[in-house]
Amino acid sequence: MTKGKILQSIWDNLSEERKQRIQARTQELEKEYLTLQELRKAVGLTQAEIARSLEMPQSNVSRLERESDMLLSTLRNYIDAIGGNLVISVELPNKPPVRLNMLSDLVGRAKCDLDLYNK
Repeated sequence: MTKGKILQSIWDNLSEERKQRIQARTQELEKEYLTLQELRKAVGLTQAEIARSLEMPQSNVSRLERESDMLLSTLRNYIDAIGGNLVISVELPNKPPVRLNMLSDLVGRAKCDLDLYNK
């Protein structure tokens, strides 16, 4: 039996209620995790416009949008180019989420500090 058939068998044996909950959660996660391409399109920009803003060829923007692993500075520059602000949060067990300051935001500071979201 192939993996696909095993997964289909598991799915087929779930209750309808469970299937609906899984599908609803899947839709929530898909909305939460947009790709760079979807973010760019959401703000109505083309790859060519981003390329001009980042001063790079359009082909590099296309490659960036397909990339799954990149430098934070590259991601931040891309987000800046679409008019956004990159925020990184850290979720630790049994702690409230914290916002991690970007190293480039800390120029002139002696140490990296964490800002609580709910101040």
